[in-house]
Amino acid sequence: MNRYASLIDVLFSQRDTPRSVRIINGENDELAIGFNELWMRAESFLGVLQDRGVLPGDELIVVSKSNEDFLIAFWGAVLGGIVPVPVAVGISDEHRAKLFRIAGQLKNPTIFTDEDLLQRFREFAADHNLSGGVELLDNRCLTDVDVISDTTGRVYSPSLEELAFVQYSSGSTSDPKGVCLTHGNMTSTLAGQVAGLKFESSDVALSWMPLTHDMGLIGYHITMLAAGIDHAIMDTSVFVRRPLLWLSKASEHRATILCSPNFGYKHYLKMFERKPPDNMDLSCVRLLLNGAEPISIDLCNEFLAALAPFGLKRHAMFPVYGLAEATLAVTFPELGKAFSYITVRRHSLRIGMPFEAAQPADDDAVKFMKLGKAIAGCEYRITDDSDQPLADGCVGNIQLHGENITDGIYRDAETTASVMTADGWLRTGDCGTITEGELVITGRAKDIIIVNGQNYYPHDIEEIIGQLEGFELGKVVVGGGKRPGRRVEELLVFVLHRKEPELLQSIARDIRDIVGKQAGLEVDHVIPVKRIPKTTSGKVQRAILINEYLDGEFDGLLSTGLTVVDSVPALDPNEDPLIAELVGICAEFSKERVVGPDDNLFEVGLSSLTLTEIMLAVDEKYPAAVDINDLFDHPTIRELAAFLASRK
Repeated sequence: MNRYASLIDVLFSQRDTPRSVRIINGENDELAIGFNELWMRAESFLGVLQDRGVLPGDELIVVSKSNEDFLIAFWGAVLGGIVPVPVAVGISDEHRAKLFRIAGQLKNPTIFTDEDLLQRFREFAADHNLSGGVELLDNRCLTDVDVISDTTGRVYSPSLEELAFVQYSSGSTSDPKGVCLTHGNMTSTLAGQVAGLKFESSDVALSWMPLTHDMGLIGYHITMLAAGIDHAIMDTSVFVRRPLLWLSKASEHRATILCSPNFGYKHYLKMFERKPPDNMDLSCVRLLLNGAEPISIDLCNEFLAALAPFGLKRHAMFPVYGLAEATLAVTFPELGKAFSYITVRRHSLRIGMPFEAAQPADDDAVKFMKLGKAIAGCEYRITDDSDQPLADGCVGNIQLHGENITDGIYRDAETTASVMTADGWLRTGDCGTITEGELVITGRAKDIIIVNGQNYYPHDIEEIIGQLEGFELGKVVVGGGKRPGRRVEELLVFVLHRKEPELLQSIARDIRDIVGKQAGLEVDHVIPVKRIPKTTSGKVQRAILINEYLDGEFDGLLSTGLTVVDSVPALDPNEDPLIAELVGICAEFSKERVVGPDDNLFEVGLSSLTLTEIMLAVDEKYPAAVDINDLFDHPTIRELAAFLASRK
């Protein structure tokens, strides 16, 4: 593939091909949009923006529940030199606040959203006295209703140095940071990815990742456009509610290229074990990309073993490394080979020192995935804490350089300076090593826990605890914190606590025993929590829990040694059986919090993933009767039951 002249050139070059992007909104709800139609509808959308006075260089915040509308708005902005800023919808006030914080960082934003979301944003802005937000929504906002037009916009001609779009991470809501991605960044990464993945004309891609995430947008839409192949985008909420539909659709559409981060495989297997599919053929899958968060080797093996009877090949698992600051892709392994990993002594993982190999059966052993070599146009190095390169085999900080690497954080010179070295390399914040020419990630630098001079990585300890019954990934969070006046960092384990308070001490004992035996570490505190905070893409936000600990929010709890457990509401014997059934479903998933019939589900500390798990169970019992979006209008069990009864 020749390198594209700009991101606009990617879509322009595909206008006359017979390929399409398929939008999957449900088992029997699909829509195919030809690349030519995508161009024409984007041109029309651009015309609407230009008629409203939106100019090249202005920003367009795109926040929509519809993948179809998202794509039209995104490409419409790109065609006009307008800077798209994708923002996840989310389901809480925290996510709504993030939208307005992002808007406050932009220079001249317009918002594109859905009619019902607009009303929620208006109410939030009014309730929180956000006068600037109200003004923005009143004067510089358009919805899906506003863009029905026969107009055609004037296509812009950008240089490689100009901004293509701004990618905000799905993490921090209090201080969101937008990564600047230029047309040059985009065309470089597209050339590297297309060359590395060796696309074939018969390839078909399928993704459930949100388009607000770089893997969903860049990896499984823009890259597929650049390669000129058919691809399908499944609504993320559909995957969360009905994960089995993901691979059923892969089988139906003969998809050859799939993807998921770690938690997606776990989520799929959870339902697979309860209700495995009857007929499915995955022999068509040649690549199953695995990235976006630390990769569990045991989970990879479990997933491949479970799906092998359906034809999924072991060498299809394709572990990768990337980040938004690198315009997604950094490394790819060799095609056609089964994944491989290293086994090392966890006590040897010190910055600047070589790792030591270990035998799998050693108590001190930890496994890390090999992630391949850098894609074309990108390079990496391992450094010490002074940015000095280290030899292969040493553990250090991962830094990147290349045409796909961002120039910095949007309108934030201070943060930009902090992430770039004096010689122009990007500090990723990740730690790792190079072995046999391949990159290995050992963890996040900011998450490293230092005990007795040794470095430990939270996800390693979380996997150790995950061997205990009931503590699979996502229900336990490990972190380190150093309180004022303390000389050393404390090892903290946050757990979703079950209803019975007397279980806390036995839980803590089991956790301390297994961590002590396998990692040789003493856990300072086992802290029961009411929720595990996660991003909209499912990543655990351990920093939130650690900061709450450092701020003293758990001091009272720790002084008693007991958790604060909400009392179980006594249901009236004459209560509606449907309400009682929904209370029981909630109890199955919200073990740390018993939800009563009149509790607001958005206000009792449940994570977005827990809410979707609850709705998944409801959907299994009452297929297609309710959707998680219905919770906005019916947020209590009593209200939801009444709505469900009206739909039965």
